[in-house]
Amino acid sequence: MSAAPARIDDLLGALADPHRRRTVELLRAGPKAAGEIAREVGLAPPAMSRHLKTLRRSGLVEESHPDFDARVRVYSLRAGAMAELREWLEETERMWTDQLSAFRRHLEKDEA
Repeated sequence: MSAAPARIDDLLGALADPHRRRTVELLRAGPKAAGEIAREVGLAPPAMSRHLKTLRRSGLVEESHPDFDARVRVYSLRAGAMAELREWLEETERMWTDQLSAFRRHLEKDEA
């Protein structure tokens, strides 16, 4: 498999929480300020900050600061972040398809 297992673990771990998945869904529409994300997800800013930190560390989102106010944090989805996960899922699906096909051939051979 091409993607490093630890990287996949980080991505899946980040997506395991429903608040973080909701955040990713919100950011599909475009960049949003941390406060706006917290309001839309329904979390207090400190809790949202922890979730955003997890998403940032996993590589799913990136943080920027507008020129007019460095205190404001704007989050956006990182381009290509899901590509590694998608590739891993496709490889895993191929492996299971091959394994199940081999098992089926084995069963059919035994029946004959």
